[in-house]
Amino acid sequence: MLPDQLAPERIVAEHDRAVPLVVPESREWLSRRPYHRQRIALILLNLRACVTELREAGFEVELLRSDAPMSEAVAAWCATRADGVLEGWKPAEREMRQEFAKLESSGRLRWTANPFFLVDRAIFDRSQKEGGPYRMDAFYRAVRQSTGILMDLEGRPVGGKYSFDHDNRKPWSGTPPAPIPPRFPRNALRNEVEAEIRERYSEHPGVLDLEALPATQQEVQALWSWAKRECLRHFGPFEDAMSRESRGLFHTRIAPALNLGRIHPRQLVDEVAAMDDLPLASREGFIRQVIGWREFVRHVHEATDGHRQLRGHAAPIRSRPGDGGFATWSGRPWQAAAPPTGVDGGSDANALAAGHRVPPAFWGTESGLACLDRVVADVWQEGWSHHITRLMVLGNIATLLDLSPRDLADWFWIAYTDAWEWVVEPNVMGMATWGLGGLMTTKPYVAGAAYLDRMSDYCADCRFKPKPSAANACPLTRLYWAFLDRHEPLLRDNHRLGVVLQAMRKRPEDERHRDRATFVRVQSLLLEGRPLPADVACREGES
Repeated sequence: MLPDQLAPERIVAEHDRAVPLVVPESREWLSRRPYHRQRIALILLNLRACVTELREAGFEVELLRSDAPMSEAVAAWCATRADGVLEGWKPAEREMRQEFAKLESSGRLRWTANPFFLVDRAIFDRSQKEGGPYRMDAFYRAVRQSTGILMDLEGRPVGGKYSFDHDNRKPWSGTPPAPIPPRFPRNALRNEVEAEIRERYSEHPGVLDLEALPATQQEVQALWSWAKRECLRHFGPFEDAMSRESRGLFHTRIAPALNLGRIHPRQLVDEVAAMDDLPLASREGFIRQVIGWREFVRHVHEATDGHRQLRGHAAPIRSRPGDGGFATWSGRPWQAAAPPTGVDGGSDANALAAGHRVPPAFWGTESGLACLDRVVADVWQEGWSHHITRLMVLGNIATLLDLSPRDLADWFWIAYTDAWEWVVEPNVMGMATWGLGGLMTTKPYVAGAAYLDRMSDYCADCRFKPKPSAANACPLTRLYWAFLDRHEPLLRDNHRLGVVLQAMRKRPEDERHRDRATFVRVQSLLLEGRPLPADVACREGES
């Protein structure tokens, strides 16, 4: 049982108590990248709680705690047995499958189907063109039709359409009040994990807050009950809203537990689909996140071999796991043991040839942009933020700055408690940065200050003003136009960008010159780790 497969109820239902269970816990794996301490804590808490739950259910569980890679610890355990085959659920992560490939090829390890997803590959393949481009809306319709989820007796979507996304874009002004996430009591396990992280993982970044993390099955179910009671009614309308007053607003915060296997997507979908008292836009919006986007990115990642095979060509591959800019921020390289054979640094697909490193601002150094500084602070405080802050603050700004998609994906993998290879790479490289081109999304998700002002309250607390005519105008608007100008040759045939590209072409040449100059200024300052001055956006008469 691997660390993202922590489902004791499935073990109890499917396996013989006379057969020993082997659970690896590897310090090498937990330190392969400079992961947020909260991510390490979440994994250790749930892994050890799951082992306890299985032992209480009568299973013989061997917890293989080791400084070595997981695969080496498991291989050593196998070497103590004269015969027999170790069986496990197929890892969702390609990196984990590669790590165990040697043991699998020896015949001592056999994978069975991964039960932590709902949609099989056949539905994905039927809904998509072979080799891409891949489209979530076609996949989502196929899933709804094949499962009957939110479909009426005539085979039509409940409410007359498959998606209510256009109804779910309201900004939040404080009403209704945002719910306060639950806290979980101190106990011996939390004390043990906290002491271990402070001693053995002290070099890792991020704030450690054990009481914010569910560990036991009972606590995960309590988190889900809170989400259903306090969040879901207002999730739909405000799912795209952002605020200084609440990191999560009405988002359920269930993804970290879901991606560990501590709660099954079937439970989430069935229970939300049955909540007839909820607005349909909220029910559909949540279900789309689970059976639509989550399942879609998992299949795209597997179909492209971790974005290594992209529509007829092979992407370059990094030689070893990246640190997401840790060395630039800290002034020293991340000290990690050599990874196991077969583990590399992942696909370096980069459709826009954006090659700049992740700047210190993503690690907590002040940038002067209130939206960026607030979201980054929230991430290093909690190891989490909701999907629009990821896409339209972090991903948007990274794309406007031409940051490397690979480096940004590594940063997300490091910083977020719910980040695993199969979910973080498609979301960051495929959607947030356009690193995969049009492989899985129809356009780059970029925006200027007007969008952030409309959907958040960040601008009210910023040295920059969203109006382009202001003396201290937000540079993001000029960065937006500079992005379109700079990448116009690659984007000109994108039908979804036709209107904005035409508007960019109509901008006077002196304005376009100032757009480019602002980009150079902003990028240079942030890469150097310096905050942006209030007059960083070039105005008339400047270059």
